[in-house]
Amino acid sequence: MSDYHTNVSPITAGLRCACPRCGRGALFTGYLTVAERCPVCGLDFSKVDSGDGPAVFLIFILGFLVVPVALWVSMTVDWPLWLHAIVWSIVVLGLTLGMLRPAKACVVALQYRYRRSEVEKGS
Repeated sequence: MSDYHTNVSPITAGLRCACPRCGRGALFTGYLTVAERCPVCGLDFSKVDSGDGPAVFLIFILGFLVVPVALWVSMTVDWPLWLHAIVWSIVVLGLTLGMLRPAKACVVALQYRYRRSEVEKGS
């Protein structure tokens, strides 16, 4: 077990969607389905639960980033309202879908880092 206790950054493991203990195994089996175990180090992922945290974080982060840009574009360019609705809906949806998986992996990696004893029980 101590062979895998390297200094894996939660952010690096999250962005790579990798195991938070070894940094090499895949964290997900599907788009958002967390694997049962790490295929490399055998860490049991059944104790980790990100809940709604990643989605809530993305709502705040994307709202903070996209709304000012949308307002600036609205004041700069004379688009019809329906075009703004389509463009910004696609931008927010695309960013959300693109960032949700790494955000969930980061939350799982942070949970492992700060609650390691709870996560590793039974591994």
